Amino acid sequence: MHRDTDSEWMENVTFDELKVGQSARLVRTVTTEDIQAFAAVSGDINPAHLNADYANASMFHGVVAHGMLGAAMISALFGTHFPGAGTIYLGQDLKFIKPVRVGDTLTVVATVLEKVDPKRHVVMDCLVTNQTGDAVLKGTARLLAPDQKVRVPRVSAPHIQLFDPEARLNDLLARVKGGEPVRCAVVHPCDSESLSGALDAARHALIVPVLIGPEGRIRRVAQEAGLDVSGVDIVSVEHSHAAAEKAAAMAARQDVDILMKGSLHTDELLKAVLSEPALRTGRRLSHVFRFDVPLYPKPLLITDAAINIRPTLLEKADIIQNAIDFARVLGVDKPRVAILSAVETVTPAIPSTIDAAALCKMSDRGQIKGGRLDGPLAFDNAISPDAVRIKGIASEVAGQADILAVPDLESGNMVAKQLEYLAGASGSGLVLGARVPIALTSRADGPMARVASAVLAVLAARDIKRRQAENAWKLG
Repeated sequence: MHRDTDSEWMENVTFDELKVGQSARLVRTVTTEDIQAFAAVSGDINPAHLNADYANASMFHGVVAHGMLGAAMISALFGTHFPGAGTIYLGQDLKFIKPVRVGDTLTVVATVLEKVDPKRHVVMDCLVTNQTGDAVLKGTARLLAPDQKVRVPRVSAPHIQLFDPEARLNDLLARVKGGEPVRCAVVHPCDSESLSGALDAARHALIVPVLIGPEGRIRRVAQEAGLDVSGVDIVSVEHSHAAAEKAAAMAARQDVDILMKGSLHTDELLKAVLSEPALRTGRRLSHVFRFDVPLYPKPLLITDAAINIRPTLLEKADIIQNAIDFARVLGVDKPRVAILSAVETVTPAIPSTIDAAALCKMSDRGQIKGGRLDGPLAFDNAISPDAVRIKGIASEVAGQADILAVPDLESGNMVAKQLEYLAGASGSGLVLGARVPIALTSRADGPMARVASAVLAVLAARDIKRRQAENAWKLG
């Protein structure tokens, strides 16, 4: 926000100092973040302000700002500068003339029309114009002007951290837009959450679901939840073990390109996958979470927080390689891998620091490829440039990690759940290391997390197909 007076102090204009014809102005350029913040505070989620597709088809032909956002700027001028501290707003009439769009620079001008003594009432003419000089809002305001001179330090406005999980999901969906849906075995979808998650992914044209489980139970769940499974392939088997085995066999025959966990235990599904030699790659299976974190500027991968309980050094190498390969699928050319521990120095008493140092040397020698590794790093040093600066750490990874490689499942699970439940992150996950990606979801996951996991699986499946085609071409 720009004012004619730029000072560390706020000084008001008293009733006695005000003169008819006297004016002041405030200038501000409207951003998308302004509109989103106003919607968040006011609760006005009119799609004309927040939904580009809807707004483009409306009479405005694009997103417009809330009309009262301009009115709030008038209030800001009164409360902070003219007359300033001590002003009481008594009334306002407004006429909205033209829409305000993202990028418009608005100038608010308030001019004293009348002073009413002894009540200290002031009538102000209010005019808001855009960068071309066109009026977008005008009216008159009635104020109770301050009677005492005040000079106080200017304070910063509270910081609003805007985070739109739906917009982040839409960005992720855009990465797979236009491709053919991928055949996906949904293993034992015998609760409403897993069944609806698969059907949601199908509605987004991500997958062609093949439901594997007891058909009667699947149809009963669908009926009770109001879900339509007509036209969806159902492969009927007796129980969850049989469903896992059937799904793994279908993946081994390349009848499906993705496996998606339903309402069965993770170890049931992974045991079936590992029992199929055609699905093995020689690399350790591992899980990777992808998080959109409100206070972090880019997606963050965390591995392994779901499968490997206490991985050995060589298993950690596989886990990291899986994550690097997947980060590259997501468009990160050379991912930065922070290998986490409690401290940033190698300490014999903390075995994870020894592993971290060895993994970095393995990367130097080409045993781990495609990424930039550093560790051991404490969590703050991995993601905070300020912590890196304060501690004087020289690193091309510290403070800007793409991947957090955790010491063990317990610590990784805690980090992942803290990001979700305390930091408001939105997450999704995938099992890597087999010849097909495996979308793992929890019963606690919401619809967006389930769809996001399907997106990750589709991206991984398409990359596997691409690499298979390249290898076939080279051999041919």
